[in-house]
Amino acid sequence: MAIAGASGSGKSTLLGLLAGLDVPTSGSVELLGQSIFKLDEDGRAHFRAQHVGFIFQSFHLLPHLTALENVMLPLELAGQPARQAALSVLEAVGLAHRINHYPATLSGGEQQRVSIARAFIVKPALLFADEPTGSLDVVTGAKIIDLMFDLHKTYGTTLILVTHDASLAQRCDKTIHIQAGELLAA
Repeated sequence: MAIAGASGSGKSTLLGLLAGLDVPTSGSVELLGQSIFKLDEDGRAHFRAQHVGFIFQSFHLLPHLTALENVMLPLELAGQPARQAALSVLEAVGLAHRINHYPATLSGGEQQRVSIARAFIVKPALLFADEPTGSLDVVTGAKIIDLMFDLHKTYGTTLILVTHDASLAQRCDKTIHIQAGELLAA
């Protein structure tokens, strides 16, 4: 599903609320049968760690960790074996040859592929992507979107994508539009 609208319309805010990263002043969000705002912050973090992946426009990689270490992190935090899974998903995104590189030595497209690998390593039921190509050139962005859609199908993940790009929104099964913080009628 795509959440589409102009810059500043509230797309990223809505995504943050849906993912439980932001707390609403009123209302509720239910994900996978769980009312996430009935959980405390630690409970929401634990729920996200088990069920949710997030791809940010600005990558959010830890600069002091290599590509491999960045991808391993979610599984390590969950106390699960991580190295082989991380190597496998980095290979799937075409970065097996860059595993020991730090984010500062990777191109923007490579950084976003590391971010995608990190999001998919936990095999999330839900994947939220916030303008995942906003920091990339058009050609690299198109490759990243193709990769993200391919992995979404491979892993059977529900993808909720924020974009202002109408052609990208058309690739999704459903699109909702937001304007000035309000959802528009379909």
